[in-house]
Amino acid sequence: MNTPELREQCAQKLQAAEGRARQLKAFVGLDGFVDEILHVVDKRESAEKYQRLPTIAKLADRLQAAAGKSTNIELVGQITKLGGNGPIMANALANLGLKVSYLGNLGYPNLHPVFTDFAKRAEVHSIAEPGYTDALEFEDGKIMLGKHQSLKQVNWENIKSRFGLEQFVSRFNGSDFVGFVNWTMLTYMNDIWSAILRELCPRLNGPRRTLFFDLADPEKRTHEDILKALELISAFEQHFDVIFGLNEKESSEIGKNLGLDTRDHSPEGLVNLGRQILERVPVNTLVIHPTSYAVAVSKTDAATVEGPFTLKPLITTGAGDHFNAGFCLGKLLGLDNAMSLLAGVSTSGFYVRTAKSPGIADLVTLLRNWPTA
Repeated sequence: MNTPELREQCAQKLQAAEGRARQLKAFVGLDGFVDEILHVVDKRESAEKYQRLPTIAKLADRLQAAAGKSTNIELVGQITKLGGNGPIMANALANLGLKVSYLGNLGYPNLHPVFTDFAKRAEVHSIAEPGYTDALEFEDGKIMLGKHQSLKQVNWENIKSRFGLEQFVSRFNGSDFVGFVNWTMLTYMNDIWSAILRELCPRLNGPRRTLFFDLADPEKRTHEDILKALELISAFEQHFDVIFGLNEKESSEIGKNLGLDTRDHSPEGLVNLGRQILERVPVNTLVIHPTSYAVAVSKTDAATVEGPFTLKPLITTGAGDHFNAGFCLGKLLGLDNAMSLLAGVSTSGFYVRTAKSPGIADLVTLLRNWPTA
């Protein structure tokens, strides 16, 4: 589903709600990375010119050929930028107009310079040094090489001692939207969620608000940890309208851990997988976003929307986080699943084409001038 009529309807609703978006408050965390975007050299033609290794498969072939021998892989830096699922998503939400508060590991006691511009758009607090990621980008995907030592400091005790429990309670209780992302790399996140459920959620009052979770490639975590995370995510539905976000690979990992058949990767297959995950992780909305389309499943509604896919993206690192920002904006503004998906794929589509985070006006323009390549 992605028709000119749907795009125009979505554009009108987003345009009409631009002022309302600026009144929404978001509280997001809890990670933080410095990302260096890198290309892998295939052939070096001169000191200034080289041919880029185009695909992950080509790199795999080169590495396999080096087994039992050795090889040299040259990496060429493209840009150094803020990274981490949380900062990228929060930065995207801020560009879409929301009033954003962010808590994570962005430098301690002083903010790392890569987050300076982000701190101008959002209220930013940090409790630890950032992680570092070398992001090898290819035409068919990316390989993220991470250094995660500092993420051990993102725990409930440091949140209380370095940020403050009352400050946390104020942001958690006073925001229209709360987002907890990058569970996989934050090894104390289950403890943090348990503490929030135990200490904070019983004190909540007022209307239900939206809470978003993104596990971020849980393949390396144990079966027991994953099931515990899913149990905690389900428990938050008692207090919030929970959105659970997955990319295609993550949906397979979660499905396997739940004992589901994950072989069908067609749009219909992912909708069916989404419905089965939702039965076992009973939240408000489950969303799965492959690179060229996305699906959203709720108890009474399922939708599939194609995105403005391009074979030659300027950047792919952060595309999923931009999708999440756009989708969550749509849900916050009361859009249905189909139009929220369209807002999501438009946000990520704009980002991968321009390497910039869009504003709502940019989304409206993209929706009315839909790219065909």
